[in-house]
Amino acid sequence: MAPPFFVFDNRFMHDCVGCFVPWQPVAVAAPKMIRFNRALALELGLDAEALDSPLGASLLSGNQVPEGAQPLAQVYAGHQFGHFSPQLGDGRALLLGELIDRYGQRRDLALKGSGRTPFARGGDGKAAVGPVLREYLLGEAMHALGIPTTRALAAVRTGEWIHRDVGRLPGAVLARVAASHVRVGTFQYFAARGEIGSLRALAEHVIARHYPDLQDHADRYLACLHAVSERQAALIAHWMAVGFIHGVMNTDNMTLSGETIDYGPCAFLDAYDPNTVFSAIDAYGRYAYANQPIVARWNLARLAEAWLPLLDEDPQRAVTLANEVVDTFARRYQRHWIALMRKKLGILTLEAGDPKLIEDFLSTMAEQRVDFTLAFRHLSAALYGNEEPLRALWMEPTGIAAWLVRWRDRLARDGAPPEEQAEVQRLANPIYIPRNHQVEIALKAAVEHEDLAPLDRLLTVLSHPFDEQPDAAAYALPATADQAAGYRTFCGT
Repeated sequence: MAPPFFVFDNRFMHDCVGCFVPWQPVAVAAPKMIRFNRALALELGLDAEALDSPLGASLLSGNQVPEGAQPLAQVYAGHQFGHFSPQLGDGRALLLGELIDRYGQRRDLALKGSGRTPFARGGDGKAAVGPVLREYLLGEAMHALGIPTTRALAAVRTGEWIHRDVGRLPGAVLARVAASHVRVGTFQYFAARGEIGSLRALAEHVIARHYPDLQDHADRYLACLHAVSERQAALIAHWMAVGFIHGVMNTDNMTLSGETIDYGPCAFLDAYDPNTVFSAIDAYGRYAYANQPIVARWNLARLAEAWLPLLDEDPQRAVTLANEVVDTFARRYQRHWIALMRKKLGILTLEAGDPKLIEDFLSTMAEQRVDFTLAFRHLSAALYGNEEPLRALWMEPTGIAAWLVRWRDRLARDGAPPEEQAEVQRLANPIYIPRNHQVEIALKAAVEHEDLAPLDRLLTVLSHPFDEQPDAAAYALPATADQAAGYRTFCGT
């Protein structure tokens, strides 16, 4: 008898009774592998050769349930654009089970687009090829940038058509890998229902899974809340440092593991404008680029509210402790952001005036809508005396010229060799990001013509975002005015 494709070790369903409903994926007409992530498969200790096959497509689309899997739809609540929904949940996703990867880390394997569940809220439970490939692409790009993220193991075409406002679209299923899928909204669900026992069991699961060093802590729930705050502060700082805009930072899209999850209407900055919004559903700019640290703090406050019964038996003391955690978030975020931005400028030591130097660079970029990625990348050339690529990004270079004098003075006070400073910059400033127009070109070719060559080329370039690559100059360029005009992203549902 052949060994199973997956060796599942399912802890969540045993630890967190009441957090899910057992459910089966819906069989699809003709599963066909679009893309299989062999590197991730090897990381998970899977047989990549065997899974990158018709049988693998059947298993990773939900057509066949893998041996040892125990599919379930998770339930959670959430604030969506500030409005609380007491029950949301996986309307089109199923957790197949948990795997232990080659490094001993526990990872969820889930399907997205695998059919209606009890939490579908009127949806059809399906996904389209375009959004599935977007999530595959963006997850790999963020991983290569060194940013904690969920990743796709596979994108599988279903052989079916799904219907959306834009018309008929080819269907697909995404096989997603995550450190876990426990969200702020998961805790909100039980807090809203007053189910303290379930709240406590879920918190214990999170501590054991993501913060095991806190298990013997005298005040482990409070310590865990601090640890979650720290991870989220670091995550959002990394988003901001590369110009990433998530687009839908609802509390059900914020994980306790500190990973980026749910690549729906996300996008990257071209011209630097802190008020940039790409998401078509974010009419009031709640999740604009500059608002992301503010929203993360707001989401943390909602988590802290849900955890109040765990923090202290005295309600007033529990509120005081929760507020202390929330109030530290801005300082945590600022510390991570400043550290990343110092690297982007090639600064190796600490000075009190560094935040002002950083902010002034961003201000002169914003005044003339300078490309975010190229401005930082060209600084390393300026460090060696070639300021032309950088200055060329400014229509009126007076502001940047004055700033460059201050920057050079600051670097000189570091006392480090220019080669060392430039290398720090290079490793902090990608030359290739998922430029929005390049993403759209790749997805359009895949959806409309089943041509995966543009997607594969883009994936290859983005897999080494900090290294200049032969024949890849076009991928470093921002969108033209026509390509950027009115650009909007949409939720994948």
